[in-house]
Amino acid sequence: MKYGYARVSTIGQDLQAQLQRLEQEVCDEIYSEKFTGTKSDRPKFQEVLTALQPGDTLVVTKLDRFARSTSEALSIIKELFDRGIKVHVLNMGLIENTPTGRLIFTIMSGFAEFERDLIVERTQEGKAIARQRDDFREGRPRKFNRKQIEHALDLLQTHSYTEVERMTGVSKSTLIRRNKERKDNR
Repeated sequence: MKYGYARVSTIGQDLQAQLQRLEQEVCDEIYSEKFTGTKSDRPKFQEVLTALQPGDTLVVTKLDRFARSTSEALSIIKELFDRGIKVHVLNMGLIENTPTGRLIFTIMSGFAEFERDLIVERTQEGKAIARQRDDFREGRPRKFNRKQIEHALDLLQTHSYTEVERMTGVSKSTLIRRNKERKDNR
C-alpha cells in the first residue's frame, strides 16, 4: 500500500497543496496534521509509521515534512528500511536502500536542516532589530486601539462588564485588565 503524510506547522497554514500532490500520487491512505515539526511525537506521523507494513511505501511531498533534523531523518529512514518499507519524497524521488540512496538522503537531510537553521537565524535577527524600535510589541497585534478601549472603560461607569462586552466586543477579561491598568496609572 501507499501511505501519504502531509503536515503544516501552524493552524493558519494550509494542507491543501500537499494533499492534492499526495492524491495525484494515488496514495491509498493519507494522514495529515497541523503540528509543529520541531517535535518528534507528532500523533498522525506516529500513526502512519505504525500502520506501515513491509512492502508499503511512505510518500511525503518534501523532506522537511518528514523530519526536521538530519539525525531524526536518518533514524526514521533506517527504521523504515529495516522494516522493508520504501520512502518516496516527491521533490527528491524514491529513496533507495542502497549506499548511494542513503548517501543522497543524508546529504539532502543535511541541507534541509541547514535551511531550517538559516530561517530560524534570520527570524531571530529580525526580532532583535525590531526590538530596538520604541513602538515594538511582541506577540499578536491588539484587536482594539486605545480610543476604543477608553470608550469601553468609560461605559463601565454606567454598565456592567457583561453589558460593555456585548456593546463593544471587548472581552470582559480585557476590560478587567485594562481597568486595573488605568487605576494603577492614576
